[in-house]
Amino acid sequence: MTKTANLLMLVGDYVEDYEVMVPFQALQMVGHVVHAVCPDKKAGQYVRTAIHDFEGDQTYSEKRGHNFVLNATFADIRLKDYSGLVIPGGRAPEYLRLNPRVLEIVRHFAEADMPIAALCHGPQLLAAARVIAGKRVNAYPACAPEVELAGATFVSLEVTDAIADGNLVTGPAWPAHPAWLAKFLEVLEKYLTK
Repeated sequence: MTKTANLLMLVGDYVEDYEVMVPFQALQMVGHVVHAVCPDKKAGQYVRTAIHDFEGDQTYSEKRGHNFVLNATFADIRLKDYSGLVIPGGRAPEYLRLNPRVLEIVRHFAEADMPIAALCHGPQLLAAARVIAGKRVNAYPACAPEVELAGATFVSLEVTDAIADGNLVTGPAWPAHPAWLAKFLEVLEKYLTK
């Protein structure tokens, strides 16, 4: 990696535990700055996480996770300071999509054709912001109807895979972290060096 970036991560209470912590740490490990923010919360406060697991039931199971400490204040972010957006899944996207400022933020990155990585239920924010029409998108399979209603093509993938369409990288859930993060880093590198 030749260049580093400031990345914005949108989270909320009951964000999926692995899906917030793993990319937060991994992206920092390779030199990027990641600011994790939540509406109505400040740096030093935390969001509660949920652990979603795949245990042979018809859908994922859900258990209480950890407290994830925010390192930036939502009200203070300046979008011009960031080169990419990360949207973890879990329960948070289903209510974050009701926040007009969150949707503005998502639209800002999409309209500027900046790198966006969304995982699992994260594409619910993309659908609500109406920024995926014409895109090839993956998400947790239960989100496929929302993705398609927003005008995107839902691409079915193995749980360990991810897809990139332009500067948008999506995947089904945390087992896809290696593929999802690798594709996002490729997209980000191209964006930073153009």
